[in-house]
Amino acid sequence: MKRCTILFLPDKREVEVAAGTTVLQAAARAGIELKTVCGGEGTCGQCAVSIVEGEAEVGQGNMPRKYREAGYVLACRTKALSDLVVEVPDETRVTEQQVLLEEIDRGEVLVEAEPDVLGEYSFQPLARKVALTLEEPTLTENASDLTRLLAALNKQAGVAEVRVGLGVLRRLPEVLREGNWRVTVTLAEHEERAEVVAVEPGPSRTPPYGLAVDVGTTTIVVALVNLETGATVDRRGSYNRQFRFGDDVITRIIHASQGPEELRELQSAALETINALTGELLRANRLDREAVAVVFTAGNTTMAHLLLGIPPDFIRLEPYIPAAARFPVVRAGELGLEVNPEAPVLSFPAVASYVGGDIVSGVLVSGAAEAEPVSLFIDIGTNGEIVLGNRDWLVACACSAGPCFEGGGITFGTRATPGAIQRVEIDEDYEVRVETVGGAKPIGICGSGLVDCLAKLLAAGIIDRAGRFQEVDTPRRRDSDDGPEFVLVWQEEAATDGDIVITESDVKNLLRAKGAIYAGIRSLLKTVELPEEAIERIYIAGGFGNYLNIKDAVEIGLLPDLPREKYVFIGNASVKGARMALLSREALRGAEEVARKMTYLELSAGNMFMEEFTSAMFLPHTDLSLFPSVRGTAGREGR
Repeated sequence: MKRCTILFLPDKREVEVAAGTTVLQAAARAGIELKTVCGGEGTCGQCAVSIVEGEAEVGQGNMPRKYREAGYVLACRTKALSDLVVEVPDETRVTEQQVLLEEIDRGEVLVEAEPDVLGEYSFQPLARKVALTLEEPTLTENASDLTRLLAALNKQAGVAEVRVGLGVLRRLPEVLREGNWRVTVTLAEHEERAEVVAVEPGPSRTPPYGLAVDVGTTTIVVALVNLETGATVDRRGSYNRQFRFGDDVITRIIHASQGPEELRELQSAALETINALTGELLRANRLDREAVAVVFTAGNTTMAHLLLGIPPDFIRLEPYIPAAARFPVVRAGELGLEVNPEAPVLSFPAVASYVGGDIVSGVLVSGAAEAEPVSLFIDIGTNGEIVLGNRDWLVACACSAGPCFEGGGITFGTRATPGAIQRVEIDEDYEVRVETVGGAKPIGICGSGLVDCLAKLLAAGIIDRAGRFQEVDTPRRRDSDDGPEFVLVWQEEAATDGDIVITESDVKNLLRAKGAIYAGIRSLLKTVELPEEAIERIYIAGGFGNYLNIKDAVEIGLLPDLPREKYVFIGNASVKGARMALLSREALRGAEEVARKMTYLELSAGNMFMEEFTSAMFLPHTDLSLFPSVRGTAGREGR
């Protein structure tokens, strides 16, 4: 088979591939991640590259005007026929984005001094270390090493039923004798059972550690937790390397459904991300991998399936049934996590195909399931997961908002990377001021910036309540081959090859996304026959939510028009909940109760959601009485 060498610029990375390999596949092998919202189907148009030298077969795809005019091709639709030199522009690369890590605890703080960590739950970590002294064998006291260890655990630590894995058993004889029959045993205790994770000779010099892992569709965050003190020692976060197979769970499910090898690719990508972050944490804190005694993960239902290598095929097909909602405990070594291979890996239970363990984790953190007042929990992303209820009842739903809030499907959409516009102001002369992530030169606009932008376009009269562009006296408002658009940043002020614009098509996509979220909220309220005023607290979770401007979100009809003091940001609730579970077996049981209590509302059944969605396709809504604080400003059309 003919082989081709592809040189990527400006990285100067070279990779050899078989002829017919796509440039996208070659880039991944070279360690260059390109934006592929559609998973390489040629529909998102974000993996644009330039062929500098060589012969390639260029297929058809959805190429945005800005790339088409620059002479770019789509990496996913372009196959190497000879040696190639390929230039990759900065704006089509996946770069490290603004990852919500949550504040870092400083120092070794005892859990009792951190009441917010566990709330009402008691400190009962999933792993602990126990110092033991075993009876030395003799010719007449000749029980096996394992029998002696189990007897000591029972007598000195009060642990009667315990599992000892083969890896521990293989090292046991040498360790017992090296320690002169004095050892330290690391015990993992969960679900009313215990297992030996490690046996060390003599007294231990280090406490047991746990990893709390948020396995998000977009990003993965890993927190290193001291299980002796309860302190979070350090955190790391990065984009999920599954990104190369698609931007959302549906494209990844489709890829995984192609066969066992494709499923393994997705599993390996998630494990690579977790292992890279874990390695950074361990090196930074001068720990070896054996120090990690237990791992707890929180993710949506699809991410949980992909991490464990469980086929997710039927999650996307009616009637939308996952392979499992509760997941088995596995060993880290069996899974491929680079920590103590005997460490158990646990996951939060899911509720349904589109309400997963990350939402169970979030509700646990919010305390909504233990409180009397009615609360609304919202996690906004490609899917909007919403939970309504209190200590007596919980009802949940998921609505597909699409990739807009993650920057997908928007002409200059981007994730929250340096240079992403996250705040927009438009003055009375239609001049625009923007704020970017990291203060860098603008490269595009991320989710929080899009919400701001939509609200400001409406308030300035540049668009009407239906999202149509109006005739306003400014060169920023212009017509293009793709329809009306408004210039947010002129080329000379941007880090792009042209002006950064928002188009009428972008606005329509945003209307659909915000309409889906609000329609989901209204559907839950109608199901339980409650008015919006019955909601006492609204918890906003996730990275996008943390940077959201509530005033603007209300003005466009994304969130209910309720007093601002009812809104609470709880940050990365997924990793916070995983940390709670690491530190308290009682909290873990609380999460199981949350999942059992939650009733799932399938929005595709019946007409209610679609009726609410249609009504929400205006700014802020067709029924302005739902947004009394907005009625004085919404819908001004020009000046």
